Amino acid sequence: MKKPFIAILLLILPFLSAFSQVQNPEYQKVIADFITIIRQQNKAELSGKITYPFKRAYPIPPIRNKQEFINRYDEIFDDSLVNIIVTSKPDKDWTKMGWRGLMLRNGVLWLDENGKLIAVNYQSAAESKKRVARIDKQKNYIHPSLQGFERPVCFMKTKKFKIRIDDMGNGNYRYASWPLQSKQSDKPDLVIENGTFIHEGTGGNHRYEFKNDGYVYSCDVNMLRQKNHPPATLTIYKGEKTVLSQPATIAE
Repeated sequence: MKKPFIAILLLILPFLSAFSQVQNPEYQKVIADFITIIRQQNKAELSGKITYPFKRAYPIPPIRNKQEFINRYDEIFDDSLVNIIVTSKPDKDWTKMGWRGLMLRNGVLWLDENGKLIAVNYQSAAESKKRVARIDKQKNYIHPSLQGFERPVCFMKTKKFKIRIDDMGNGNYRYASWPLQSKQSDKPDLVIENGTFIHEGTGGNHRYEFKNDGYVYSCDVNMLRQKNHPPATLTIYKGEKTVLSQPATIAE
């Protein structure tokens, strides 16, 4: 009776060893150096350890350069986030997540192996306020048929389409698409309701799926990705067949 359990254990052991607390002294130093920068609030030094553009929650615009990061530093690193970072222990609160990098706690913040800041999955009160203001502004310029949403979550562009995804509340998402040359104030060519959100891991990667007349539209958002991989992808399936697959950019 124990053999099935042993077999399962042998299968998961490599996975567990691949994603474990940081024990490598080199990575511990990388993390300790980052903690010191945050403790000292050395904005100038940290601005040189960022992968730009530095994404924030849509529709907050990304940070594009060092000076802009310095100007917006306090919006991101409020007292609560700073406390989480400076009280963390490199060998206890951080995890090496394979090629994805070094993760703090449950994914609140990510560094690459060289100590570059690649993601902050945290939103301060200041950023939340800014986001609400930008959402209200959006509702004034999109097509009237789309204005009844709770919050926008993504705006993608492929070589053929513009795609807007909105959270409608209660776990329901809406897909709207236009030809690339159209504006959001134009009536969309396609609208699909009742989409679902699918979370993939702790790095922020996720996708939205929408079903329409036997087709499945999958919008994948790759917050953490390997080099040469697109930030997003639109894939359309009919049964097991891929009808269309296009890389996409995440627009502001």
